[in-house]
Amino acid sequence: MNMEDAIATAEDIDISQESDKKALWEHEQLAQVRIKVIKAHSASVNSCEFYDNDQKILTCSEDKTVKCFNADDGLCIKTYKTKHKETISEARGTPDRSRFVTSSLDKAVHCYDAETGKMHWSGIHAGMVLCCRVSNNGRLVASGSDLDNCLKVWDTHTGQVIHSIEDLHSSSITSVMFAPDDDKVITTSMDRRTMFFDLKTRKVTITLEGHINIVSCCDMTKDERRFATGAWDKNMCIWDIATGTYRSKGPVRLSAAHEGSITCCKFSPDGGMLVSGSCDNNLVVWDMENEIQKIKLQGHSGWVEDVCFSQDQRWLMSCARDQTVRLWNIEDSDKIPIVLEKKRAVGVKIQKCEQCGKPFSLAQLEDHSDITKCVFCRVHSSDLYLQNMKSGLSENET
Repeated sequence: MNMEDAIATAEDIDISQESDKKALWEHEQLAQVRIKVIKAHSASVNSCEFYDNDQKILTCSEDKTVKCFNADDGLCIKTYKTKHKETISEARGTPDRSRFVTSSLDKAVHCYDAETGKMHWSGIHAGMVLCCRVSNNGRLVASGSDLDNCLKVWDTHTGQVIHSIEDLHSSSITSVMFAPDDDKVITTSMDRRTMFFDLKTRKVTITLEGHINIVSCCDMTKDERRFATGAWDKNMCIWDIATGTYRSKGPVRLSAAHEGSITCCKFSPDGGMLVSGSCDNNLVVWDMENEIQKIKLQGHSGWVEDVCFSQDQRWLMSCARDQTVRLWNIEDSDKIPIVLEKKRAVGVKIQKCEQCGKPFSLAQLEDHSDITKCVFCRVHSSDLYLQNMKSGLSENET
């Protein structure tokens, strides 16, 4: 690493506290899910996460910057002008909040100091680095690439490569994560497979094959009872890894909710909910106890790139190609009726939305005269990048 690159300058980090950069509330009065919108990046926002006990937000973008926000008001605290020469695909912070790691299409993985913006170390893949993740104990970093389809595991503090497994998959690695105990690294790939790589034995212990298109994302509950994969086949698959019943029965499929390829997914901290994001610009929150759709969230005008829950589960965060980060207040989501024939309550009026065609309940509205759209279709959405996203979606599905 060039020592000049390791020195933070005034051009590397920008501390901004401009009031006009605060998050804006963007929802209608009748909306049962309130929305905060953060608009600070100048290009697609590719990853987002809560950290520092839900007090801050870390994002990265196609504009080659990483930003830190106050979660409460959406104020941009810091903008890190990274050394990457191409799009940053993912940025993840360490549990102690002292550092963050980035991956990029310029084939590099960087580790930065969160306070000063100084780059601690830089590593290289042979191909574009599509994903990265920090271990739960903060000691390791995993990254996956295309071309050589390589999984690399790095020491967070020194940048030393601990594992380098080329051709782990037969195509590009699309996402990577550590198991809750940090004993395995899990990867998904364009080859439609998901693999569990054991860090002690250096062997693949589990290979999952159940999707008919690119597997784009995965997540696991903290108790390791449920494992989820999302794919371009528009399905979420739930695998019972703990008991191994997936070997005989296969996964449980959650389908018919997204009209576009699924791009990201995340379990809630207690494992009771799962959220998926898609190229249809929507998010779906799934009730894992009943394995059914809980709510659909509409508002983005570009592909949803990343999703996550706050630790208190009051907020759901998403980022997208429309250059925005959205915070959805879901603390009252249990009060939103699940629209299913077998769950329809007596006295609840069900109406078909004229925009999305889905049935919705009018039970909780004080005055529902002249309401022809469901609450989510009535949520204001920007038409920014709409035409570009539509054309991109058409190309993706062909």
